[in-house]
Amino acid sequence: MGAPLIYTEPDLMADHLYSRPLEAVGHRLHGGFDAAGDYQSPRTLVRWPAVRAWQEALVSRGWPLIDASRSLLAMGNFPNVAQQRLLLKWGCGQTLWNALTVTGVVEARGRMLAQIVAPDFQTIIEEDLTSTTVGHLGKGLLKAHGFDEGGVPESGVGGHDTMWFAVRDLLFGKDAFPMPEVPPSLARPQTGRLLPMIDAPFEALIVMMMNVLMIEIRAESFFSFCLQVMRDPESFGDRPQAAEQAAVMVERIRADEQIHVAYLQTALSELRSFTFLTLDGRRLPGKMLLDPLWEGFVRWHSVDTLEHNRAQTRAAIEVTLSQLPQAQEKLRAFVELDAA
Repeated sequence: MGAPLIYTEPDLMADHLYSRPLEAVGHRLHGGFDAAGDYQSPRTLVRWPAVRAWQEALVSRGWPLIDASRSLLAMGNFPNVAQQRLLLKWGCGQTLWNALTVTGVVEARGRMLAQIVAPDFQTIIEEDLTSTTVGHLGKGLLKAHGFDEGGVPESGVGGHDTMWFAVRDLLFGKDAFPMPEVPPSLARPQTGRLLPMIDAPFEALIVMMMNVLMIEIRAESFFSFCLQVMRDPESFGDRPQAAEQAAVMVERIRADEQIHVAYLQTALSELRSFTFLTLDGRRLPGKMLLDPLWEGFVRWHSVDTLEHNRAQTRAAIEVTLSQLPQAQEKLRAFVELDAA
């Protein structure tokens, strides 16, 4: 007999029984350690078995999960690992400090997910949603995601926002550089209705899930970049213990984020499999509505916005290098590593 498919909000918000909490740089953080000393992500005691059960149920109906891997990304991090190592060697850590700071600020915004009131998809979908991921979005999945990202401030427990700031402070210190400009949003700009055949609240939630899933996929690339840089003995040779602490914190954030990718991937895959009832009375296959939309979000997040961010970051790095001795030689060496 497989895992159950119907859960309550307390089920999906349940934590493991921790033997000790997670703390770092003076912060009390979410998650904790079991009796064996292994880190356990927050609110995953039931959430992970539930998502895996919904995935199995979907696949058993003949519907595959959509691709949610790094293979969707057309390019990697900029600066790349080799370039970042060079920048740190020259004493130019601001690019990395900025990236860690911006990531922490953006994660704090993610707490808004906990405030979302999910519309009832059952009113526009023909199939029964009782035993699906989509049917549980408003029963703890979105709330748990929001708490993971922005913590539960009223309890004094930090989430990924505080964890990223802890990573930054371990490597450089809290006030090593001026506060960078933080983009108002990492989501694809929306200039009009994308799914006018259904009511706007349903469209808004689908669009939000696609944006957030692609942001999570992009984050996986950043995790890999961070771990390689932080564990490079030459980059942080003067503070190897702090750099290793930072790398371990990134690994814990990465572990936490896996459930976000999984439930969003599952929910969007389920929506493809369902029959939508449109405002004008038609019955439309979900894949007809979602597939073109998803393709557009993948393109924007994996190519368009990365090219824009790359250009902005390169311009800032060029300004920084221009102020160093042998500026032209350094810029040339940096550019030569662009494909490394």
